[in-house]
Amino acid sequence: MAEAVNNLYMTELIRQRGPWQKVEQVELATLEYVWWWNDQRIHGELDMQNPTEIESAYYIDQDSAQPAPAG
Repeated sequence: MAEAVNNLYMTELIRQRGPWQKVEQVELATLEYVWWWNDQRIHGELDMQNPTEIESAYYIDQDSAQPAPAG
């Protein structure tokens, strides 16, 4: 699995947006890519939603499942 992720990273970021002039450019682009990968990327396993949408829906469900406080 790690090899697949590394290949996607190389294909989608490093080769497409290169050539790179400085290491700092690669570092910043990598940070942006990791943020996109973890938070914004649409997943087939998540019914074509991104993790942020799934997490928001989870907490909305948790709030609605809580009984109202007495009083």
